[in-house]
Amino acid sequence: MLLEETTAPSARLVPPQGDASLLVVDDDKAFATRLGRALEQRGFEVRTADSVAEGLDAIRAKAPAYAVVDMRLIDGNGLDVIEALRVARENTRMVVLTGYGNIATAVTAVKLGAVDYLAKPADADEVLAALTREPGDRAEPPEKPMSADRVRWEHIQRVYEMCDRNVSETARRLSMHRRTLQRILAKRAPR
Repeated sequence: MLLEETTAPSARLVPPQGDASLLVVDDDKAFATRLGRALEQRGFEVRTADSVAEGLDAIRAKAPAYAVVDMRLIDGNGLDVIEALRVARENTRMVVLTGYGNIATAVTAVKLGAVDYLAKPADADEVLAALTREPGDRAEPPEKPMSADRVRWEHIQRVYEMCDRNVSETARRLSMHRRTLQRILAKRAPR
């Protein structure tokens, strides 16, 4: 997951004056570190956590003004962190990142208080734009949306994970022959 530096206008955005504390909760430590550094360069005071438990501990220590939370963490669901943040500090601006997005979890995240829901890989400028966007402003459409093949692959991977990596059950739910599914799973993700 790459975090690209850009010179787009959003790269010039700075967090609102005042509390710029930000919590990044992601179990991919390398990604969390890169995102944290990139957001520090944009004026945030960043802390990172790599699990629900660490995220909750960080919230108890000091609830941040901003948060970027991965949906799937090693010890649970990022929605638990979102909910705890909403209770600890009602006005926290939260963004949910996920590689396994679907409409139901996006709706739940927004109902719990997230201001946006971004698909991985998201770069620092996309995260910054989501965190600082005014309520009611619309997000810009992506310049390079996922291809139809990539969307299909992501969907198959999501169902495969939901079925605990059981090929037969995944094939049944997708109404697909098991061998066809195995061939798809053996290939790399399309671009």
